[in-house]
Amino acid sequence: MKTNNRFTLLAATALAFLNFQILAQQLKAPQASPTQTLKQNFALGEIDIDYSRPGAKGRTIYGDLVPFDKLWRTGANSCTKITFSDNVSIEGNAVAAGTYSLFTIPGKTEWTIILNKNTKQSGTDSYKQEEDLLRIKVKPVAMNDKLETFTINVMDITSTTANIDLCWEKTRVDFSVTANIDSTMMKNIEAALSPADKRPYFQAASYYYDNGKDLNKALEWVNKAVDQNPKAFFVVNLKARIQLKLKDFKGAIASAEQSSALAKEAKNEDYVKLNDKLIEEAKKGK
Repeated sequence: MKTNNRFTLLAATALAFLNFQILAQQLKAPQASPTQTLKQNFALGEIDIDYSRPGAKGRTIYGDLVPFDKLWRTGANSCTKITFSDNVSIEGNAVAAGTYSLFTIPGKTEWTIILNKNTKQSGTDSYKQEEDLLRIKVKPVAMNDKLETFTINVMDITSTTANIDLCWEKTRVDFSVTANIDSTMMKNIEAALSPADKRPYFQAASYYYDNGKDLNKALEWVNKAVDQNPKAFFVVNLKARIQLKLKDFKGAIASAEQSSALAKEAKNEDYVKLNDKLIEEAKKGK
């Protein structure tokens, strides 16, 4: 009889445990360190970052929860992964297109940023330094406001450069990314301008202006872009900016006034203000 009672008790316990597991599977709760996928268009491609975001939750982070001078997964849960769709340079170091795991070694006055070729790691246990693609040193910066949740972001984006920021608590570190697109862009511009119709003169002139190339060629192209789109206030504004850089102050003022009139007609106050500032700057240069 005792054997039967013991069997019944074990069966009831197993059933209760099974029911608990089923209930746990049905209950959706907030993640302690929620995941985020960041997709950022950059240059001619994209930067993707997949990571988990722990919270401070009243804890001291650097030097305590995240020890100084020790390898950190740079987030929580599985390793943080960063993908570059095109070849880039990080702080001057060539990085081929692909996906890498991101590790760091935080320090009081200096951090080590690590790109590692093994993207199937969870934590730091399986990390091997010989699988590193690169290591760079960067300086941490103190932030005025405390940030509760660990955050990675792509900031200060231009046509060919950006910074990747790592921010948590009151500390920020960043490293620069440069897209190696100049030779590709030059070939693309040459190919795009070869057909006789629908030539992208505005885009070509913008690239030359933004990247400090031949401004006289940029002016030639933007004049053709104005012929294509005579009422496009933003095209005429680009012409004014190119003329200002060429120190053609009189021409810049005339183009800015034309752009402003078109912007008012289109009810675009932002470009009216941009043109007013350009006219003011051009008058100082006269």
